[in-house]
Amino acid sequence: MDILVPLTENHEYKRVYARGKSAVRPALVLYCLRNKKVKQARVGITASKKIGNAVKRNRARRLLRESIRALYPQLKPGYDFVLVSRGRTPFVNYQIVSSQLKSALEELGVLVALPKDKNNSAKTAENDSERMSETGEETASVTKEELS
Repeated sequence: MDILVPLTENHEYKRVYARGKSAVRPALVLYCLRNKKVKQARVGITASKKIGNAVKRNRARRLLRESIRALYPQLKPGYDFVLVSRGRTPFVNYQIVSSQLKSALEELGVLVALPKDKNNSAKTAENDSERMSETGEETASVTKEELS
């Protein structure tokens, strides 16, 4: 499920701000609230003019959107989330924003672990080896004894 379901109405944002729980990180603030009316997780992203000009605000929104998109399959369904960018957000890289978002989601208890599918991981390994042989790339395996 790669498509994020957005919060669209102002009253939805206000409801999450007023009644929801929050987790604050240097690059973002996350608000979440249980919503029994919807089955999937919904996400809203904001970047105020405090962040900077339009270029910086758009970069902050892009970083937050991509970070939540990567974690979306692990979110508990039936929650509304609002991500608020902070002044530092446009200046940090994706890995920092993603790790801070993940820790905020864990703090609020809305992140669930994905079940590991043995068949899927085996297929991925087969596809990787096929792709490597097609492109002529070889992988080198190094053991701990060889490094010593």
